[in-house]
Amino acid sequence: QVQLVESGGGLVQAGGSLRLSCAASGRTISDHVMGWFRQAPGKEREFVAVISRSGGIRYYADSVKGRFTISRDDAKNTVYLQMNSLRPEDTAVYYCAADQSGSGYKTRLYDYDSWGQGTQVTVSS
Repeated sequence: QVQLVESGGGLVQAGGSLRLSCAASGRTISDHVMGWFRQAPGKEREFVAVISRSGGIRYYADSVKGRFTISRDDAKNTVYLQMNSLRPEDTAVYYCAADQSGSGYKTRLYDYDSWGQGTQVTVSS
């Protein structure tokens, strides 16, 4: 399995931006579907965004559509999540995940084989 490490989280004011990175090691992610999920305190982990193996398909949760952008750089074995126009309700621990099947694009937690440890994003009002 691939090992994933997220970074880039922090404290930001509402309306601000952050870019999360997910660095992979152990295997190339070029044959993986990659996703971002988040978990707010007291809530279940939820889907945020996914990018297909080729990068040609990107799919977002309705709550972040138009504000967040997922991208991948397979040469760097890294996936990114650009988050703009942040809102207090975006506050959560953000997790990167890899689906080694490499097919389609997945939005369900159990479709993913590898997970990072998460990075905290806090948006103040």
